[in-house]
Amino acid sequence: MLPIPAAVVELKDGGLVFETVNRPFRLAGLGTVADQSPLVTLLGTRIAAFIQSDDTEVEIDWEVGDAVDCRYFRVRMARRASQKASGRCLVTLIDQTAELRTQRSLRREMLTDSLTGLANRAGFGEQLESEIERSGIDRYAVLVINLNRFSRVNSCMGGLAGDELLISVARRVKGALRAHDVLARTGGDEFAIQLALDDGPTEALHVAKRIQNALTTPFRLSDFEIRVDCSIGIAVGDASVADGEDLIRHAQFAMKRAKKTGRTEVYQTHAFDLARVQFSIETELRRAIDNGGLTLNFQPICDLATGRITSFEALARWTTEQGAVISPCDFIPVAEESGLIVPLGRWAMHEAARTIAEWDGLAGGDCGVNVAVNLSAIQLQRDQIAPMVEAALAANGVEGRRIVLELTESALVTDPDHIARTMHALKALGTTLAMDDFGTGYSNLAYLQKLPIDVLKIDRSFVSGMLADRDKIAIVRAVLSLAQALGMRTTAEGIETNELAQTLAALGCTYGQGFLYAQPLPSAAAYALLPVASNSATTASAI
Repeated sequence: MLPIPAAVVELKDGGLVFETVNRPFRLAGLGTVADQSPLVTLLGTRIAAFIQSDDTEVEIDWEVGDAVDCRYFRVRMARRASQKASGRCLVTLIDQTAELRTQRSLRREMLTDSLTGLANRAGFGEQLESEIERSGIDRYAVLVINLNRFSRVNSCMGGLAGDELLISVARRVKGALRAHDVLARTGGDEFAIQLALDDGPTEALHVAKRIQNALTTPFRLSDFEIRVDCSIGIAVGDASVADGEDLIRHAQFAMKRAKKTGRTEVYQTHAFDLARVQFSIETELRRAIDNGGLTLNFQPICDLATGRITSFEALARWTTEQGAVISPCDFIPVAEESGLIVPLGRWAMHEAARTIAEWDGLAGGDCGVNVAVNLSAIQLQRDQIAPMVEAALAANGVEGRRIVLELTESALVTDPDHIARTMHALKALGTTLAMDDFGTGYSNLAYLQKLPIDVLKIDRSFVSGMLADRDKIAIVRAVLSLAQALGMRTTAEGIETNELAQTLAALGCTYGQGFLYAQPLPSAAAYALLPVASNSATTASAI
C-alpha cells in the first residue's frame, strides 16, 4: 500500500529476485522481474552487499538514464533487526527528478547573465575555481574588459540601445576567442575571460590584441555608428595566487590601471601593494580628519625688498596614532582620489582662520600677517568654496583680507566658467587669490587676464638652480614681466640662498618663500618669528 515505488528483494542462490513489487514500482518502469529490472542491473551489487551486511538501513542517491532524459531517485534499503538472517530487504524509491531539475534550473539562472546568456560574476568565479582545481592555477589567466564611456550610450540613446550594444560586444568578443576560452559578463559594462595558457603568458597579450582589433569596427545602433574603446587588464596565475577569486581581483586591478594609462596592463605585485598601502592611508586619514589628528604648519613668505614676513602658507601635517609621520606627498593624492580632500580642505580653512584669530589675540590686535590656504582642483569642483570660506571667517571673526587662497593651474582647465564664478565670489569676501605653481600647468592666458588673480607663484622647479641655468632665468623673467603687465604681484618658491633672493628682487619679484627664511613651523614657532611677538615679550618682561 506504499504510494512510492517499493520492492521486496531477496538474495537467493547467489542472485537477486523480487519477492514482490507494488504498482508504483511497475509504473515507474522498474520492471517486475529482477534480471530485467534496471534497479538490479545498476544497483544489484549494492543491494546484495546490504543484505549480507549487519546494517538495518542505508540510503543512496541514484541517477538513471541519459543526459536528456535522466531521472533521480533517493533509494532506501531497510529491514528489521530480526530479519538480518532472512536474506531479504525492502527497497523504496523517492523520485526527486522534478525537484532536482528545478533546483538546477534556478541555479543556472543565478549563475547566468540574463541579457547576454553568458556566465555572470558568480558563475565565472565558480567555473574558474573548478578548472583551477582540475588543472592547476598556473595554466590559466584572466582578462577583464571594461567598455570606456559606455555610460554615454545609455544616457544619450537609452537603456535599450545600451543593452543592444552589450549583446553585440559580447558576440564580437566571443568571436575573437578560442573554443575553450570562457567569456562572462561580470558587471554592467565589464566582461571577463578565462584563458587556458597553452603557449605561455604571452598568449594572453595576443588574445587582448585580437579583442581590441575586433572592437575597432563601429557598431550600428539605429542611425548611429558607435565606436567602442575598451580597457583590458590581465592577471596570470602562478604559485603566489591563492585562488581564482584573487586572480579575478588582480585582473580587475590591472584593468583600472589600464583605464588610466590607455594601454593593456598586466597585473604586477608591487602596484597592487602600493594600492593596498594607499587604501590603508585612506582609512587612517578618514579617522584622522574625524578625530582631529591633523595639524597645520606655517612657512613664512617674505617681502624680498625689506625681508619682512608678510604672510604664512598653511601646510597640512599628519602624524598617525602610532607615531608615523605621513608625507603630504603621500596623503594629499589619496585624499584627492578618495574625495577626502573636501573635508580635509574644510578643516584646513577653519584651522587657518582660527590660527589668525589666535595670533591677533596674542598681539592685542592685527598681528600684521595673512595666511595662505591651498585649494585643490577637486575641492573646487565638489565643494561650495565661497560659502565654506565665508563660514570659516565668520566663525572665527576674521576679515577676508587676512586670507590668501592658492589655486593651481589645473583647477582652471577642468571647468573654467565654474571656477571663474567661484573666484569672483571669493574676491567679494575680500580674500586675496594666488595662482600656485605657475608655469607647470596648461592655463589659458586669456583666462588669466579675465580672472581676479592677485598673485602669481613661480614654481620652485624654475627658481631652484636658476642662477646656473639661462633658460630658467629667461622663464622667470618672462613670468615677472607678464605679472607686471597684468598688475599682479609675484612670489618665488624654493629660495634657499641669499644670492638667489637678491637676484629675484633685482628682477622685480615681490615675495619669496623657501628654506632660506624657515621651514614649515608649528603655530607657536611661526608666531614667534613676528615682530609683534618680540614686542609682546618685551612688554611682558617690563611689567
